[in-house]
Amino acid sequence: MTTTTQPLLKLLRRIEHGLDAIIQPVVFAGMAALIGVITLQIVSRVLFTAVGWTEEVARFLLVWITFLAGTLAFQRGRHIAVTFAVDALPGRLRQIARIAALLIVLAFMIALIVIGYRYMQVQSFQKSASLRLSMTYVYAVMPICAAIMAWYALVDIIELLLGDETTHTQEEPL
Repeated sequence: MTTTTQPLLKLLRRIEHGLDAIIQPVVFAGMAALIGVITLQIVSRVLFTAVGWTEEVARFLLVWITFLAGTLAFQRGRHIAVTFAVDALPGRLRQIARIAALLIVLAFMIALIVIGYRYMQVQSFQKSASLRLSMTYVYAVMPICAAIMAWYALVDIIELLLGDETTHTQEEPL
């Protein structure tokens, strides 16, 4: 890696860490809210009349948490993967295989952005049953998280092309 590419990699990593610093507390807050809503649902059903909106809020929170936490897992290289074949390859072939895999992921994420955005537009007229919330907000998580994962994949490709072998090898705490 040359000294001219180091500032670029530093900037890309800083942006990655910034996204991570935003997403991680949002996921934590979403989990705390999900626990609170489900607790309210249980208590209200047992002791009082059931609160109608809790099931819908819990469902929407779970969808958003799942997608956002998936971006964190992707960024940290913690998605399920069978890497023994790639790890057994010699250095240059290993790098080519990783770049090819990331290019496929990038293409898939771009397709998911387009499809998610279209689906969001198609469902924009629909309102949720109890909250009367536009379903656009619920479905917006798909293109948003796909764009974030596409960014992470692009950064990983750039790191691999510039010869930085630290991509997804560090173990970061969740």
